[in-house]
Amino acid sequence: MASLAGKVVAITGASSGIGLACAHELGRRGAAVVLGARRIDRLETAAAEIQRAGGRASARAVDVTREADLEALIAQATTQFGRLDVMICNAGFGYYGTIEQTPPDMMRQMMDVNYMGTFLAARAALPLFRAQRSGHLIFVSSIVARRGIAFMGGYTATKAAQSGLAEALRTEFAGTSIHVSCIYPISTETEFHDAMARHYGHQVTGLGPRQPVEVVARAIAECIARPRPEVYPHAKSRALGILSLIAPAYTDRFVQKFARHRDAAAHSQ
Repeated sequence: MASLAGKVVAITGASSGIGLACAHELGRRGAAVVLGARRIDRLETAAAEIQRAGGRASARAVDVTREADLEALIAQATTQFGRLDVMICNAGFGYYGTIEQTPPDMMRQMMDVNYMGTFLAARAALPLFRAQRSGHLIFVSSIVARRGIAFMGGYTATKAAQSGLAEALRTEFAGTSIHVSCIYPISTETEFHDAMARHYGHQVTGLGPRQPVEVVARAIAECIARPRPEVYPHAKSRALGILSLIAPAYTDRFVQKFARHRDAAAHSQ
């Protein structure tokens, strides 16, 4: 397990799921973590747990659609820990259904959180990275960015936008000590699906492999220790994007079995 002692990492969407798992994993490896999300009570609980385990952590309420909130997150990192080495752009949510079932306002909100939240976080961090001539942007995307799946058109579009931004930035900083990495996890056991039932009144079902958030967090930690352009925490999933390039029509049929379906929620939450 690579040590990250001395690294300072800011994480958006850190109150649950992959972001929270990253906070604990990086804290165990010696990094100082600054946790950002809207639910400050959860962030403070997580920061206290990391501190009790001997790590360094702080929390700040952040709405990733507000540039000022992201600038404040970075300022907190530099004020409290003296620098910022890594910005993990993780905040995001999904909405499942056909295009006709997806309200335009919901699509705009997904784009605001999933893509613009990443864009604004990168925009806030990059002046500091340029000034110190080093830094690492990490975008938590999804395997659907490499190969779309039925009934996930809106979500897929936002994740593909993240991937395109990462590729452009990598080209911009090629040959420098500013790294840009894009993470492509498969479906994970997080609050993602519970939130669909709680907020939108429907549940999501479907087949397909899943992986624990801890696996994704470990892959991200190793990417910080040894930067890579792309990370596929579920190694076999990388072949899906390659297959889509070689045989797109075949891949269309192949991925049908992984389609998610939207059902009425069994109960309100």
